[in-house]
This record gives sequence, structure tokens and C-alpha cells, in this order.
Amino acid sequence: MKNPYIGSDFYHTRKDSFTHLHLHSQYSLLDGAIRLGDLFKKAKEYEMPAIACTDHGNMFGGIDFYTRALSSGIKPILGSEIYFTPGSRHDRRAPKNLKTLDSQDEVEGKHQIHHLILLCKNLTGYRNLCKLLSKAYQEGFYYKPRADVELLREFSEGLIATTACLKGEVGYNLFTGQDERAYQAAMKFREIYQDDFYLEIQENGIPEQADVNKKIISFAKEHSIPLVATNDCHYLTKEDAAAQEVLMCVQTGKTFEDEKRMKLSTTEFYFKSAQEMREAFHYVPEACDNTLKIADSCNLEIRWQDEKGKQIYLLPKFEIKTQETEEEFFARLSREGLEERFNGPHFKHLVNKPNWETELKPQYLERLEVEVGLIKQMGFTGYFLIVSDFIGWSKANDIPVGPGRGSGAGSIVAYALKITNVDPIPYNLLFERFINPERISMPDFDIDFCQDRRQEVIEYVTKKYGEERVGQIITFGTLSAKAVLRDVSRVFALPYSEADALAKLVPEELGIELQDAIDKEPKLKELEDNDPKIRRIL
Repeated sequence: MKNPYIGSDFYHTRKDSFTHLHLHSQYSLLDGAIRLGDLFKKAKEYEMPAIACTDHGNMFGGIDFYTRALSSGIKPILGSEIYFTPGSRHDRRAPKNLKTLDSQDEVEGKHQIHHLILLCKNLTGYRNLCKLLSKAYQEGFYYKPRADVELLREFSEGLIATTACLKGEVGYNLFTGQDERAYQAAMKFREIYQDDFYLEIQENGIPEQADVNKKIISFAKEHSIPLVATNDCHYLTKEDAAAQEVLMCVQTGKTFEDEKRMKLSTTEFYFKSAQEMREAFHYVPEACDNTLKIADSCNLEIRWQDEKGKQIYLLPKFEIKTQETEEEFFARLSREGLEERFNGPHFKHLVNKPNWETELKPQYLERLEVEVGLIKQMGFTGYFLIVSDFIGWSKANDIPVGPGRGSGAGSIVAYALKITNVDPIPYNLLFERFINPERISMPDFDIDFCQDRRQEVIEYVTKKYGEERVGQIITFGTLSAKAVLRDVSRVFALPYSEADALAKLVPEELGIELQDAIDKEPKLKELEDNDPKIRRIL
């Protein structure tokens, strides 16, 4: 998707504006309470030129954020608030209480987990951040997906770093009175990121933050390191602070009355306007100016279409051992596969009918040629061959495979190649639901494998086509009206029987939202009007 804001000059043209560079969306799972649709409405209201998305330890929402931002007329800045350990990401020892440290590593804080903001300047930075986070999960996961100095150095190109909140290595050490260690950490980051390193300050109402800000500002002046102002946004408006606390209770399994529960200590972590931010940092205006400078420097463009607007597909190459082209091999295999089906048990009752050769068989052959032609035209021959290959391998190795579900079951080619086991013609299944030249999109087969041996199939595909060409898909679960009622009721310590009765009042309607449920169910409305606790839950 083309980014029209590349090379934009907010710093010189929007001097009174501000860019939020530390923000947690709904993809900071059960922590960030900012929904993207609401975020961009508010940003348009504030006339903000750009926004960054820096979810905790991930970039799950990166593409969603990027496309929505561009559609809203706002420059997207992709990033993440990564988890960082000063020691080794391979170390699996937890930090002990500071009063009982018993090794040099613990004295030096090498088992701590800190935060660090990383922002993508360009495509190189985006790829480096993706790789860094992947390795943090695969190699450094210990309660959190952790990076270390080795990863920061290896994947530093194209990234801007800021020191994050009081949980950053600089902020934490200043906050705990370990100033020299904080300054060493700052110089370490500066050496890695050079001119793309900023010392981050916040005005969030936390008393300790004000003390840390003074030290950071002094150090920044002494060493000529630029400052940047952020607000660590976790929710959209000040009034949403309580809802975000409930969300964190859902995450941690605590109730709202639990004094020891994890929570943000002020209600200032909301999406503030440029005016609010500039007023808060009136004593150091360059920290707000630098948010616009950073926005100017971040010019990521992610393209999945060519210059003509056609979708770009990066399929693995299917190896053919004959002299045929991929298209010729695909067409021959499809025709031979259908003939093999004709000789199988499913067609016994059909081939003996008097109209088999004159009517029925030509119907199958004509349908096959139409599909083969369209699949070749759209460039999906390799995709069909790859899917057919690993399904054939699974069956040859006695791994149970389902008959094929979804729109792919409407393809006679898929049936001929033994991808599916459903003959689509008797059931009038439409190939156009699967591949439609009017709406070009990648075909998608829903294939079920035996859960006990599924990993063998994944390993086969990975080994044959290359580790860098195989990925698995994440699924995000959202809270339905019933589920959210149960979760929030638990947070407010509503007895289970009452919570269950409340949830069951939600009408059985697919995708119904809570407000719709209240409008449609009189009993819910009555409870909302008459019961203060239920009103608060709703």
C-alpha cells in the first residue's frame, strides 16, 4: 500500500503539533485499551499528522495499524516497546530482590527485564524489528520475549530507539538511585543507534517520574543527546482509565478490589492533544519538536501490490523433474487425476449410465478445463501443486487428512489433485466462490490433519520448501458480549450464578455488541437502570 507521507516535513510546517511515539493499542493484549478505529477518529479531531504504534513485545497489529492510518489520512509509524535484558537472552534465571543479591550478574542487574521503544525508519528497519522480535520470542522467551545487546546490535539498522518509561533501563536505574548504571546504559544505546537515539521523558503525574526527568534533561544537555516527549498512551480518554484497569484485572486474574493488583498509578496515560502535550512540556519544548522530527524520519512503505495495483504473491518454487513448465505439469496432473477419479468407486454408478459419455463426462471435463485455464491465468498453479504435494505425502505416510472444507471444496481441480475428497458437481458447488477473476485474492484451502501427527506435516513442508518460506498464522480472540460480561463480572466479584444469569440475557445473535443487547433485551435495560453494580459492569 503506497505511503503518500514519505518525505513529509511536519517539523517545519506543523511546529505547534505533536506526534505520539509511545502508544499501546488493543494489540498490547489485555493491556492496551485503544481500539484503532477510535484512535484515528480522535487523531483526526486533534489534527495530528502522524502516530506510532508501539505495542508491548510485539507487532501483531502492525499491518492493521498501517492500513487504517493511511486510510484515515495519517502517517503510520510502526514500532514496538520491546522487552530487553542487560544480560543474555538465553539466561533463564529470574531477578532476585535487590536486598538479597548474591552474584555479580545480579548486582549489575543482568537478570532484569527492561523496556525499550524501537521505531521503524524504513523497510530495512521494519524487517530488522520483525527479526529482532521473532528471535526475542524464539530464543529469549522467559516470561516475556526478551532481546539483549547482541540482538540490538545485529538488528539496529533502520531503527530509532527511545528509552521508554520508568521500566526502561535508563529510567529504572535512575528511579532506584543507580544513576551511574543509568548513564552507562544511555551511552550503550547511543553507541548502538548513534544519532537515532533519544532520551525519553514523560509527564504522567508519578512523583518519581518528575525526579527522573530532571536527571535525564541534565544528562541530555551534558552529552548532547536529544530528548523526546511521550505519554505512554494505554487508553484513549482520561475517563477510560477505569476500563483499562478492569482490562488488566482480566489479564492477571485479579478482582477490582484487590489492592495488590497490577495497575497504572495515575489517570494520565491517555491520548492527549498536541496542546495538552506542549503545555505539559512547556519547560522543554524541543522534546515535543523532536516528535515531529522523528515522524519526518520514519518513512516506511510496505507494498503488497505492484505499480499497476496487482497483488504480489511470493510463493515457493515447486520443483518439477520433467521437462514440462509448471503450467504444463499442473494441467497434465489435473487431467490424469480426474481420469483416475473416474476409475474409482465413487463413479461406478455414473460410468454405467447410458448418458455418461455423451452428457455427464463432458460436463466434468469442460469444468476441469475452465478451472485449469483460470488457475493458470491467475498464476496459482504452483499453489495447487504445493498443497497437493504435502497432502499426498501425508496420506502416503498414513497421517489422517480431512476431506477439505470451505470454498476450496468447490474446485474440480482440487478434487482431481486429491486436495479435497468432495466431488463438487453433484452438489452444485461453485468454483467462483474459491477463485473469482472479478475479485482477485489468494486461494485458501481449509485442510484438517490429525492433531497427533500434524507437526510431521509442518516439518515436511519446512524441510522441502525452506524454513524461511513457511509460517503459521496467529488467531486473535476478541471478547463477545457474553464473554466480556462474564469476565468483567468476575473482576467486580459478582457471584458466578448472577454473572451467568446476566450473560444469558444477551440475545443469541451472531456478533451482537453489548449496547445492542441492552437495547434489545428489556431485562438488561432494567438491571442497568436499577442496579448500580450492574450499571458499572455494563
